[in-house]
Amino acid sequence: MTTPADLKYSQTHKWVRPESDGTASIGITSHAQEQLGDIVFVQCPEVGRQLQQGEECGIIESVKAASDIDSPISGEVIAVNAALDDAPQQINDDPYAAWLYRVKMSNIDELGRLLDAAAYDEVAEADKD
Repeated sequence: MTTPADLKYSQTHKWVRPESDGTASIGITSHAQEQLGDIVFVQCPEVGRQLQQGEECGIIESVKAASDIDSPISGEVIAVNAALDDAPQQINDDPYAAWLYRVKMSNIDELGRLLDAAAYDEVAEADKD
């Protein structure tokens, strides 16, 4: 799967889609879902929670492993993708459509510290080794 150029990425395989209203959607990358395998459960942070960049805020479980979700940016959680409660495999189907949660960003400058698609591809490739 191609890494979308319109997103920002963390070293820990999360993507961020900034919106024009100061919010952002967050999910896991194609590389991350490939490493995890068939996803069976997702626990997202609660709406209203204030997150700091890098803070652990949820769990994603697959048939192979459980992995912590860390927030790639700071902000207040304003929505979670409730559709994942009944169908977490949507992340395997299209990880860039199946967002986990949305935040109202509290520090937009953090976006500049995230990776673009080309830099993320290098991180993902190195992670395969």
